[in-house]
Amino acid sequence: MVESRTRSRDVRALPRLLGRAVRLVRQADPRGFAAAAAYQLVGAVASVGLVVIGKLLLDILQVPDADDVPGGRLAVLVGALALVSAGSSAIGTFQSQQQRLLGERVALAAWERVLDVTGRARLETYESSTFYDQLQRVQTNAIMRPVTVTTGLFQLIGGGATTVAMLLAVAVLAPVLIPLLLLGGIPAILMSRRASRTEFSFAVAQSPLVRQRDYLREILTRREPAKEVRAFDAATVLRRRHDAMSRTFTAALRSQVRRRQRQTAVTALASGLALAAALGVLAWQVASERISIAEAGAAVLAVRLLSGRLDQVFGSLGQLFESAVFLDDLDRFLALGARLARPHGSGQAAPHRDVLAVEKVSYAYPGTSRPALRDVDLRIRPGEVVALVGENGSGKTTLAKIIAGLYAPTAGRVTWDGHDAAELGNDVTRASAVIFQDFVRYQFPARDNIGIGDPERMDDPDAAEQAARRAGAHGFLSVLPAGYDTILSREYAGGRDLSLGQWQRVALARAFRRDASLVILDEPTASLDPRAEHDLFADIRGLLQGRSALLVSHRYSSVRNADRIYVLQAGEVVEHGTHDELIARQGLYAELYELQSRTYL
Repeated sequence: MVESRTRSRDVRALPRLLGRAVRLVRQADPRGFAAAAAYQLVGAVASVGLVVIGKLLLDILQVPDADDVPGGRLAVLVGALALVSAGSSAIGTFQSQQQRLLGERVALAAWERVLDVTGRARLETYESSTFYDQLQRVQTNAIMRPVTVTTGLFQLIGGGATTVAMLLAVAVLAPVLIPLLLLGGIPAILMSRRASRTEFSFAVAQSPLVRQRDYLREILTRREPAKEVRAFDAATVLRRRHDAMSRTFTAALRSQVRRRQRQTAVTALASGLALAAALGVLAWQVASERISIAEAGAAVLAVRLLSGRLDQVFGSLGQLFESAVFLDDLDRFLALGARLARPHGSGQAAPHRDVLAVEKVSYAYPGTSRPALRDVDLRIRPGEVVALVGENGSGKTTLAKIIAGLYAPTAGRVTWDGHDAAELGNDVTRASAVIFQDFVRYQFPARDNIGIGDPERMDDPDAAEQAARRAGAHGFLSVLPAGYDTILSREYAGGRDLSLGQWQRVALARAFRRDASLVILDEPTASLDPRAEHDLFADIRGLLQGRSALLVSHRYSSVRNADRIYVLQAGEVVEHGTHDELIARQGLYAELYELQSRTYL
């Protein structure tokens, strides 16, 4: 009963699937869609032409006396047959190449929509394993499904047009064959829908394992992890883990493939039996002289073409059914875009002429109950340098991300001159320049590595050089083989890599490149030598040029000149004040400062 209702829903869903497929392909490339459809229709006409010409040739060749065969007419028909056959073959090549191009355009359109979602998604989204599983499933399966839809749709158009024409021909020549041929396609429809459900279930079940295996492949093949993997001699162990995951996936895939093969065998058997029955009936009609030899010959050709086209039609319907569940999954992912995106704001930077205030802010990461921050208060006035210090795991970087508008607080709020950051949306990020300790080393030219700090003016050479000079990066960037146009990666011809300290200066230049009222530097000197660190902080206010700054640091000597220092412990601000005030208070800051100072004695 349940299976019956499911089949009924499948049939009712067919017009929706077809309409959806047509819209998807037409939106991606209207002209390409029209050209591909035209090729399919021309191919259908050519197939009908082969049957008609074949019938006419058999009529002529049945003449008892060879002298009565009209040579001129025979030559015309033979020429027409050769021409139509050649055209039919060429149309097939045109169809496949046009579908190849159209499939690429459709896949590109799908990628653009996926990238719209990932580009707008809040940073918290990337803390969710559920989001990653869904993204992996979309990348592995749904992205390629539009190409499958494209192929299936045009096979359906071409096969459907030819099928209609062949059915008309068979209806004229031997109408009793039609029910037999159509009945052979019923198992194909039923099996295709069952296959779509099992294929989606397989993809959902294997997504976490595929993600882990792909990550291991990245570790074992990328340049960045290579040195540590070899330093710890970990390649063999990681390879064993990769191979074990691959064996697990292959075993699951083998079961799925065998399941699909059984379904295909049932479909092929039903189609073969239907064709055999049709040809048997046709032979009986010839033997009983119900139809002529010429009609039988044309009917055989029509039945053979019709059988192939019916297989094509049912196969394309199967592709559409199978793709439907993955496209539904893609649609669900794309629907996340509006829910995950932050408000766009006004398009201007958030105002910072009075005070940036953190008011009773708490935060817990998705899927956790223990808060990373609890009831934090903090103030940053224009031009001030404010520091966050504390032991590892105290919540410093989490608080910095909330102030930068990258995380939304679980409780409390952040205001810019009294305006709630939740309402300002992207205006907050426009007003902030953030460099984290784990900054990205873009495999771009040096100019773009700096320019990405201000993406709208990335190509401005003077601005990039000015920012590099302020960060102390101009000296080593200017002597690269192509200067600022050198790609900062040895993975590209002519590229060069930098030392960790040099990379950190490039990252600082990226922050200085942005015209932001607040600069957030998370461990900005972690890879600089003591002299470079001292030089940077000795003139930090000059480098900031009147901007406010939030410094996150483990080095207490780096922040002693800050206007105000906030000390975090287990997600709470336990004290704040100037360096001298905190030392005099003899609290946690004074204790940690003394412990760190002893290491230099």
